[in-house]
Amino acid sequence: MHTTGSLIADTYTLGTGPWTITPVTRGALGQIWRLAGPASSWAVKELLFECDAEQVERESALRDAAEALGISAPRLMANRAGTHVSRLDPSVGGSHVKVYDWVDGTKADPSDPEVLRWCGQTLAILHRAGEGATDTPDSWYEACRGEGEWARLYDNVRRAGPTWADALERFIDTSAAELSACVTPSGSDDIVTSHLDMQPQNVLIGPAGPVLLDWDNAATVSAERELARAVYVWSGGNDFRADSARQLVRAYRDFGGRAGVKGLEPFSMLFATALNYVYVQAECAIDPNVTAEQRAFAGDQVVTSLRSLPEPTAVSRLLETVAAI
Repeated sequence: MHTTGSLIADTYTLGTGPWTITPVTRGALGQIWRLAGPASSWAVKELLFECDAEQVERESALRDAAEALGISAPRLMANRAGTHVSRLDPSVGGSHVKVYDWVDGTKADPSDPEVLRWCGQTLAILHRAGEGATDTPDSWYEACRGEGEWARLYDNVRRAGPTWADALERFIDTSAAELSACVTPSGSDDIVTSHLDMQPQNVLIGPAGPVLLDWDNAATVSAERELARAVYVWSGGNDFRADSARQLVRAYRDFGGRAGVKGLEPFSMLFATALNYVYVQAECAIDPNVTAEQRAFAGDQVVTSLRSLPEPTAVSRLLETVAAI
């Protein structure tokens, strides 16, 4: 790992070592490492799957534009070639990596009124700055798998025999169709460029206040759908806190956000992403072409996700709480 750290430091001209690199946390798309030298530390994101270089540049552009508007986010560093993603030498794994400022901070408390106000303000700023986007949002946020695809997935899972196969079968036989019925394509009248993954685990409270992390998904999205998903996630999910939901939406409106949550349709993105996440993690968990570690992580994600899927009845109650704001 010493060789890997030195190689990354040289690729990004971070200075002289010695460098150490240690694992920090694992997400759906990558492993985060801390790269530490004599005078500085950096966050290294090792991408575990495909790398879309154009998406990385969109991430960098949106992050820089957001910083100019007062949103704190770690810098995405450019390498010697001027690009923001690098491919490591095959001798140290051959992964794609991105390098960011290291941020010291504590986890965001989604029940803190000041944090909720920051969240609403940040979404409002992003949505106003991102107006005028014309690209169609990715199908990850707009559509979900059909009955036949779920059936084929379960057949493959059953043959692989993981411990959660029965739980997946129950979900497919009961809830999948109900949740899928809540997913519809968005219109074109409120499409913006935004973060798309605004949730508490992507926020750290640093010495100067909240810092927004993980801009990997930056792209176009329906503003009202991103707002609806944020309200659900930040207010506690199915067991939501009504006051927290209202505080976030009021802050969003106070800072000029133009979207509103006026019906069940804005929650389509919430249901689509939840369904698609279960599907792709189940696929990964039985994929012989990924590592055993990746399969184990994906299997754990299936189990966790099936226990916390959004419930249409809870979402309806949440809608009643915020629709008038």
